[in-house]
Amino acid sequence: MMARFTSPDGLSLHYEDQGGGMPLLCLSGLTRNATDFAYLLPHLADCRVIRPDYRGRGRSDWGAPETYTLPVEAGDVLALLDHLGIERAAIIGTSRGGLIAMFLAATAKDRLLGVCLNDIGPELAPAGMAAIRGYVGQNPVQKTLAEAAAARATLMAGFEGVPEDRWRQEVAHHYVEGPEGLRINYDPGLAAAVAEGAVPDLWPLFDALDGLPLAAIRGANSDLLSRETLAEMRRRRPDMIVAEVPGRGHVPFLDEPEALDAIAAWRALL
Repeated sequence: MMARFTSPDGLSLHYEDQGGGMPLLCLSGLTRNATDFAYLLPHLADCRVIRPDYRGRGRSDWGAPETYTLPVEAGDVLALLDHLGIERAAIIGTSRGGLIAMFLAATAKDRLLGVCLNDIGPELAPAGMAAIRGYVGQNPVQKTLAEAAAARATLMAGFEGVPEDRWRQEVAHHYVEGPEGLRINYDPGLAAAVAEGAVPDLWPLFDALDGLPLAAIRGANSDLLSRETLAEMRRRRPDMIVAEVPGRGHVPFLDEPEALDAIAAWRALL
C-alpha cells in the first residue's frame, strides 16, 4: 500500500506498507528511496515491511536543506511509527538508514526490536565520503536510462558480475528520464547534508545498540565501511551477526546469498 503521513513540521511524506507480521522498517540510503529494498522484499513475505521515502527523496515533499539531518529524519521515522500505531519495529538500515537506526537506538531505544546495518558503521571512510560528495545533488551526464545503465558497470567501482538488467532497474529507481535528459529524483539541496566539515564521534550511537539483536552486512569492496571499522564493531559486539558480500561495493543489494543468510539469522533473534 502506498500512503502518506505528515511530518512533525508539516511535510507530506510517502511510504509503502506491505504484508503482515513483525513490523520491519526498511530505511534507505542517503539519496535513495523505498525502491532501495525492491530486491529484498520478496524474501520478507512473512513481515510487515514499511519503506518510507525520507523528506526530499522519492515521492515525499522537499524540506529546507537544513532539515536534512539525522535528528530530523529520525523524528520523521518516529512520526511514521506513531501514525501507524506501531510501538516497536525492527530496522534494516542501508547506509544513511543505518545511521538513523543508530541515532534512534541512542534516543528512542524502546521503539526498536533490533537493527541490521547494511554497509554502514560509526566511522565513515574518507574515500567513500569523497565519492558521495562527488555525486550528491548532481544530475548524471548520461541522457537516457539506457546510457546510464550501460555506464554503471564502470562507474560503480567494486561491483563485480552484476547483470545488465539489475543496472537497468537501479537507474530506473534513481533517475527520471525527460526531454532534457536524466534528473535525480531527490532534492539537490541534500548536498548540504554531506558538506565538508568535522564528522561527530558516532561510536556512542553504535554503543547504544547494546542489548538489541544486531547484524552488519558489508560489501567486501566497500569504500565507506572499512574492514578495520567492522572489526572494532565486532570487538564491541561479539554477538553481532556479520556477513561480507563478495563482489560488492557500497552498498550490497541485499538479495545476495550472504546478505540473505545474515538477515535470516538476525530475524531469528527478534
